[in-house]
Amino acid sequence: MKFTAIAAITTAFLAAPAFADGHATGDAEAGEKVFKKCKSCHMIVSDDGEAIQKGGKTGPNLYGVFERVAGTADYKYGKSIVAAGEAGLAWNEEDFVNYVADPKKFLATYLDDSKAKSKMSFKLKDAEDAANVWAYLVSVGPQPES
Repeated sequence: MKFTAIAAITTAFLAAPAFADGHATGDAEAGEKVFKKCKSCHMIVSDDGEAIQKGGKTGPNLYGVFERVAGTADYKYGKSIVAAGEAGLAWNEEDFVNYVADPKKFLATYLDDSKAKSKMSFKLKDAEDAANVWAYLVSVGPQPES
């Protein structure tokens, strides 16, 4: 019994750095490199107009995506992502990683609607790459409230 408790506590302390800020577990530097795949459709431009990453405009600006309600940025979203936001979807790492792996499937599951659609056709299937992109987006966005 004591061994089990000690092992659990040790594991928690070893994992703590990865979850220290509670916002991102990936590697932001690696995510910046992976983001190059996203730039054809997405840009990162701060609220004051600073271009953090120049990119396409066929997808929404990803600045400040952490905890943003899905489908609410200044962009013409599809009906399914707007419905997901209205149903309570606010971006966090887990949902972001699952969404970018297969946007249509994620929305169909989230909305419990097999007819859900996504304007985003690109899939970033590698969960580590997706977590790294998330960490990068969080690192260049406004400081999330604790």
